[in-house]
Amino acid sequence: MHKADYIQIIKHAWKEFDDRHEIRGVYDVSAYVSTNQVYKISFFKREPVFAKLSDYGKYDDFREDHIIINNLANNLEAPYQNFLAQSLVKKNELFIYRYHQEESSAWVVFYNPIQTKLKLPRRPDEKLIRKLGRELARFHIACTNICTQLPNPSKTVVTDIHKLIKSVNNNEIKMCENHKSMVLKHCDIFLNNADKVNYMSEFETIPVFIDWNIGNFSITGEGKFFSRWDYDWFRMSSRVMDFYFFSRVVSNTGDRTVFSYLVDPLMEDRFMMFLKEYHRIYPLTGPEVHFIIEAYRFFILNYVIKDGPYFFRKTYSNKLVKEAYDTYFPAIDANYNVDKILRTLKI
Repeated sequence: MHKADYIQIIKHAWKEFDDRHEIRGVYDVSAYVSTNQVYKISFFKREPVFAKLSDYGKYDDFREDHIIINNLANNLEAPYQNFLAQSLVKKNELFIYRYHQEESSAWVVFYNPIQTKLKLPRRPDEKLIRKLGRELARFHIACTNICTQLPNPSKTVVTDIHKLIKSVNNNEIKMCENHKSMVLKHCDIFLNNADKVNYMSEFETIPVFIDWNIGNFSITGEGKFFSRWDYDWFRMSSRVMDFYFFSRVVSNTGDRTVFSYLVDPLMEDRFMMFLKEYHRIYPLTGPEVHFIIEAYRFFILNYVIKDGPYFFRKTYSNKLVKEAYDTYFPAIDANYNVDKILRTLKI
C-alpha cells in the first residue's frame, strides 16, 4: 500500500468519525522503524489530532488492545491518571475505522495530542537509574490496582508461542532447517520454563507496554513518568515483560540509533541498581526473577521472529532476524546468569 493510500484512508476515517470538521492537512510523523504509520491531522476550525494506522496482524487483536488501553487510560489512579494518550471515543465506544479491500486491510485509531516534558538522556546517570526503578514499580502497582477492571485478553504469551510453533511447522515463516530447529527448541524451553514457575496459574496479569524506548515516553525533571504515546507492543502479561527494555534504557552503552536486542543489558550492574530500587517498592518473587529471561526469550521469538518481518521495516527486520539466529539465542545460555539477580535482590 502506498503513502497516498494511507492518507486517503485517514481522510475517510475522519469523515466517518466527524464529517463536520474540514481537514486542512495530513502530515506523516511516523518514526520509520515499524510499518505502523502515524499522522498529524490539522483542521480549519478545531485542534489537531493524531491518527495511528496499522495494516499488519488482525483487526480483532488491534481492537482488543486499544479497548484495553483506553480503559486503562481512563482508570489509572493518581499520579498516572493523565500519563497515557487517550483515544477518541464516539457515542461511548472507542472509535476504530476498519478499511478492507480484497487484497489489503488497515485500521485507524485517533488520539488527542498529549503533552510531553523531558526526554530521557541517552545514558542516564546513577541517580536517574534509581529513580526510574522506583517509578516503574509505582506505575506497575497502579496498573495492578486496576487490572481487574480491564477486559480479559484473548491471547497470552503461551498462546502466542503455540501460534509460532504452528506457523513454523506449517512453513509459514521463511527459514532454513537449522533455524527452524533453533526456533522450535527455544519455544519448547519457553513453554517448559513457564510451566515450571506456574506462569498461567500463579503470575498476575497486568497491562505492560514492553517497548520502553526513550522516544516513547517523557519524564518530569524529578524523574517521574509524565506521558506515554506509543502502544505497538502493548499486552496483558507479567510485569517482568517490561524489564528488558528498561535494562536497555539504563545500559552503560546508552541509547543508539543502530540498535540490537542483545541479552547483555540484563546482566549489567546498572540494571542491578535499577532492579534493587524496583524491588524496594514492589518486591519481586523468585519465580518472577526466574521468568525474566523467559520474557526476553519470548520477546525475541514473538516480536523478532514471528512478527518482526511484518512489524519492522525490511532493513531492520532482516538485520534483527539474522542477529537472533547468530547472536541472541546462543547468548542466552552463554551470557545470562539468573543467580546474579537473585543475589542482588537477596532472594
